[in-house]
Amino acid sequence: MSNNGTSLVQVRRVHKIFRRGSERIDVLEGLDLDVAQGEFLSLMGPSGSGKTTLLNLIGGLDTPSDGSVTVSGERIDTLSGGKLSRWRARHIGFVFQLYNLLPVLTAERNVELPLLLTPLSRTQRKTHVATALAMVGLSDRAKHYPRQLSGGQEQRVGIARAIVTDPTLLLCDEPTGDLDRTSGNEILDLLQALNEKQGKTIVMVTHDPRAAARASRTLYLDKGTLVSEATDA
Repeated sequence: MSNNGTSLVQVRRVHKIFRRGSERIDVLEGLDLDVAQGEFLSLMGPSGSGKTTLLNLIGGLDTPSDGSVTVSGERIDTLSGGKLSRWRARHIGFVFQLYNLLPVLTAERNVELPLLLTPLSRTQRKTHVATALAMVGLSDRAKHYPRQLSGGQEQRVGIARAIVTDPTLLLCDEPTGDLDRTSGNEILDLLQALNEKQGKTIVMVTHDPRAAARASRTLYLDKGTLVSEATDA
């Protein structure tokens, strides 16, 4: 599963253990993974297989119990809390199933949130937000609140928020899981365009084979290990 040294993401011998009282739960067991620059990878597998855990490790939201996670040449599993937060703000854009928008903020203010962690001026932030909303086709909804948007539009705002910092890597956890078929297809069209036209590297967790088919590669997890790889179109 090597990409000839050009991997943007390198996961090596990663174990992730959770403890529930005296019970030990091995979620990931010695997992290796490479994601190439510019790739659109989907991760599939049954509930509890470790897909979201793996996504969180790649995004620096969690640390492995053992093994290493390297993204864009930086070993992130060894970073301290503050350094990890700054690294995440610079490199990672997250797209969640349930959008995670703040209802008291307009679309443009929700999109602006990640930029508040950067040294950009207010004028620069405004320009970045306008660009991100235009990329997801929501320039005319900038002043709308989440309650005034459809589910598909809310997810577009979520994607705009994820890309507004021009991140190295876009991580999507069931991005169409709460949407109807039409809205879901529109979101997948958008993710494909970000990958193919903007060159964004995307890792997407999904249960939906139709969503996975949009990716350039699909990997399957089962009981904490990668059990197979689909390379055919």
